[in-house]
Amino acid sequence: MLRTGLGRDLHRLVKGRRFLLAGVELPAQRGELAHSDGDVLAHAVCDAILGAAALGDIGSLFPPPDPAWKDADSMALLRSVFGMAKQSGWTLVNLDCVVCCEEPKVAPFRDSIRQSLAQALEVSVDRIFVKGKTGEGLGPVGKGRAVEALAVCLLEKE
Repeated sequence: MLRTGLGRDLHRLVKGRRFLLAGVELPAQRGELAHSDGDVLAHAVCDAILGAAALGDIGSLFPPPDPAWKDADSMALLRSVFGMAKQSGWTLVNLDCVVCCEEPKVAPFRDSIRQSLAQALEVSVDRIFVKGKTGEGLGPVGKGRAVEALAVCLLEKE
């Protein structure tokens, strides 16, 4: 059996926060504002996996109002989510991601981001790809006020 999952996340960018993508810190003047560490890509991947495995969503498993998740490591959340999917018999076939932001540019960090995701998801890096896009000056992403991530995964259960 094969199932696809789609994840999306959007965070406001503010001064005084780190800019994280899949646990990799990118040099930036502003970072993601969130209850956790704000890793928009890790959050989108969590939701993609949870959706494909029909296990819920990141907001219900790790609710933002809960103090337990204050400044939580989003890659630890991703490893937890993937562990739940594995316990349910799922394996990751592939993961495709898009990160939308004006700055910083994603391409120079792509290999590190892919490697970080591959390690967390216990697969070879050739099963994961990450693309960077801009907002072309449109909306909060295009005006540099937000970062958005989308992820699509394919899970398999034998």
